[in-house]
Amino acid sequence: MQLELIGPHPFARDEQDRQITRIGTLFPPYSTLWTQAPGVHALQRLGFIERVNQERAAKALPPLTLEEEEHLTAESVDLIFEADHILIRPDPDHMDLACLADELLQNLVSKRQVKYLSVADHRVREAIKHRGEYWRLSAIPRSREAKQRMVLGSRVGIHGLPIYFYNRLTGTRWLTCQEFENLGKLDDAGLAQHLQEITDHALLRNRLGRPELDFFASDLRRFGARQFAGASYAQLSPEQLRAKFEELREHFRSAVHEAFRTDDCHNKAWCQRIFATLFLEGNEAQTEQILSGLSPEFHMQIEWLPGGRFEEGEFLFDSIFDEAASHPEDDELQLLCDPRAKGIIFNLIREYGDIDYVNVGRVPESLSLDRPQKQGRRGVYLAELRARSEHAIIKRFIRLQKWGVWERLDEGKDLLQAIKESDDYTDYCLDRRLGCRQLGMNLTRRVSLRHLNETYGGTAARFQGTAIRTVYFEREYMHGIATDKLALEKYARPGYGPKLASLLGRAAATNLIVGRALDSGKRPVFDDGDEVVHEGEDGLPAEVMVCDHTGAFGEYKLPLETFAAYYARSVNLRDKVVPDSQGFATAYLDAFRDQFLHIQGDYRKRRRAFDTLFKQCNYDPAGSFAYRWECVLRRLDQTNPYALIEAIRQHIWVLNREPAKPASA
Repeated sequence: MQLELIGPHPFARDEQDRQITRIGTLFPPYSTLWTQAPGVHALQRLGFIERVNQERAAKALPPLTLEEEEHLTAESVDLIFEADHILIRPDPDHMDLACLADELLQNLVSKRQVKYLSVADHRVREAIKHRGEYWRLSAIPRSREAKQRMVLGSRVGIHGLPIYFYNRLTGTRWLTCQEFENLGKLDDAGLAQHLQEITDHALLRNRLGRPELDFFASDLRRFGARQFAGASYAQLSPEQLRAKFEELREHFRSAVHEAFRTDDCHNKAWCQRIFATLFLEGNEAQTEQILSGLSPEFHMQIEWLPGGRFEEGEFLFDSIFDEAASHPEDDELQLLCDPRAKGIIFNLIREYGDIDYVNVGRVPESLSLDRPQKQGRRGVYLAELRARSEHAIIKRFIRLQKWGVWERLDEGKDLLQAIKESDDYTDYCLDRRLGCRQLGMNLTRRVSLRHLNETYGGTAARFQGTAIRTVYFEREYMHGIATDKLALEKYARPGYGPKLASLLGRAAATNLIVGRALDSGKRPVFDDGDEVVHEGEDGLPAEVMVCDHTGAFGEYKLPLETFAAYYARSVNLRDKVVPDSQGFATAYLDAFRDQFLHIQGDYRKRRRAFDTLFKQCNYDPAGSFAYRWECVLRRLDQTNPYALIEAIRQHIWVLNREPAKPASA
């Protein structure tokens, strides 16, 4: 079905490179998009009704009845135009109408340029989720610069100058104190026009029940729409007009705190207030948490990707993939249409078979604050699906194998050698996991090994275009909060600190024993994103689980006391956060000691079970896993736990401070 456009194209710009129109109204039953001014949806609907009545009159038909006009209005869809995106503000009770509008808009612009608002409403969420289109949801940028651009890009006009900041979720236009004061620079006619525009729209409510126009940061008890009621500025003399404006200006200014009287993106207070007013009021932020119940560290970090949806049991890939196939030169589109996401979806369908929907997202950067990956592959994905045979939503965490066939081909290996080394590394990863479990690390219950088919496009020219297999590991998503990202207010809860300290101490002992370290064993890894806290019904820590054992057995030669300073770090980082830092340190060391003694005792009691666990594996002093396992067990057996605890204690600040001297009389 073709879309008729009445007015400028949503992305059209004028001679000054300004966007001509910022809103539009789409009428799906008429396949018509109305973008003509003025910049208020209600007036656009009235304009379209007038056009329909003119067309009916030309056919000698009576005009629409009031009931028919109301029906036409109810079946319209509000749109907001950004520089390169069209945002649909759906009516949650009529998501079918919004989806129809979406399909019509794709006749005008690329599907990737059409997004949905109002994700906070569960009806919108469910509709998008069941279409497998999380990627269609409008996101809030993270960087300060991007937020500033978003604020400045929200300026709109109604009939006159673009003096308002537009909340795309609620439809309210916000007038700041500075923009109002700037009206005094206009001539008399311009000033009267804009004052009348403010008067007319400040008293109106839109179809969402929100004000069409409001006053930013104003104490509404002192200044608001009532100050404009009943005025007719065109009938005032120039002197009366200016006097009235000065009166309004002084009222507005006095009702606004001085920090918000000037529009200044470099003023942190103003910037945060305007951003919250325009974008956070409708809960448009934290999309990932709202949708999937993910942990706080995932907020705004996931790039949701196109996948597909099921219709009558049949899976249909998103139509955006057809667009990507037609435009191989479009790098942004190719990145969006991730073929690995397609492979992951295929595997999930094969495994479950009765899926209602599936959404896949990509985590582009490491969530660990101090762990950039410089070599190997970083590919992390999240999948959320609903299987009819399961009661709960299924979430899966997916990590591509760091060293696979692709990476070995890049190193100059031939295909057979690359496959062999990739398989060997897969075994090494799985052996590490078994070794960690044997030594008491609290890991996820199970990990599944999966494969993707990829077309090689790396640096080895002779293998370009070769079909290869890529390994990934899939596990259940772990609910909870990473230990290094706990909110500060949690530590203030009675009992929270001691419980966390004990759990961290236990986890630290196991972590040190298995030698988790990066950069060829030079940099220990602990308490920086892989350890997840599960809280009990009382809100206190109940368990710390390790979601990823990255770097395990990376260091297997040096005495454990070498890393004493690093394992004091978990206490020192919280030195000024926990109410009782000395008690926290003591609980941490006590739990560390008990866990270390337990693991050491378990090994000495069942030596054969530990020593023979990897006997069947390749043994190579150059660094095979069987050799590393032997070294780690020998080191565990030879370590004096009390000397190790004392070495860590010497690096804990709170336990080594001199007591404060009493004040002199």
